[in-house]
Amino acid sequence: MSLDIDTSRTAASARPRPTQVRWDDLVALRPRQVVLNLGLSAPWLAGSLWAAQQDLYWLAMPLSAAFFLTALRQAHDSYHASIGVPRRWLDAVLLMLTLGMLCSTHAIRHTHLAHHRNPLGEGDEEGGWARQAGWRALLLGPLFSIRTHAQALRDGSPRTRRWVWAELTLIAAVWLSAIATEQAWLRYHVVAMMGSNALVGFFAVWSVHHGCDAGGVFARTERRAWVNRLTVNLLYHVEHHLYPAVPANHLPMLATRLDAVAPEWTRIRVLERAGQEARVARCA
Repeated sequence: MSLDIDTSRTAASARPRPTQVRWDDLVALRPRQVVLNLGLSAPWLAGSLWAAQQDLYWLAMPLSAAFFLTALRQAHDSYHASIGVPRRWLDAVLLMLTLGMLCSTHAIRHTHLAHHRNPLGEGDEEGGWARQAGWRALLLGPLFSIRTHAQALRDGSPRTRRWVWAELTLIAAVWLSAIATEQAWLRYHVVAMMGSNALVGFFAVWSVHHGCDAGGVFARTERRAWVNRLTVNLLYHVEHHLYPAVPANHLPMLATRLDAVAPEWTRIRVLERAGQEARVARCA
């Protein structure tokens, strides 16, 4: 496959990217969009906790899933400082997300930015999960979360390690509170978030990178509008890797531009069937 690319480095990635796609006008957010980004997950969290308090677990479960998905988008944009707030506020945003998602978002930021610097390459702990068979990536999900946190504690800067230990302490306090109290809603939330974190490796890494080429197109994307709405734009993944400064709000527009001038980057789809992928490979 021949790709028209720019070999210059960016702050987030050492990999080349297309030169013809205009993206810098998509970085800025309007105030309304910033407010939306900051409050995206709050209604889902409130709804799930209310439903759990009423013992309506059939309702709490999908609401918890929606909370985790929208919080994942908030965290993802925060890792790249594209959520719309000044950088000095990002630690506070990540801390609030840690308390809701019950995972150290500062740890995940470390491994995620390392993943962007060399996607699917040597030392990419996050992207390496995509090399597994799908069933293993799903079944061994809790191990992915443990390895992600361990990498941050092992390789992170002193500041990152301090944040990770502080967040792990807060998470442990929430767990202990759930065990010590008789608040069923809190116990439910802990279990729901443990399950959600165990699925991240499969849904947020394996699904968007499996079968990709570390030396070429290293991520998948999606074009079904209903799927992208349901996943709050998180499946525009090759677009995100090529232009990580663009917030999730504007990835649909970026995808349109990339399709128009560099379609070789967007042929591999997240929900592509095996036969379709084989035809794409023959055409590349």
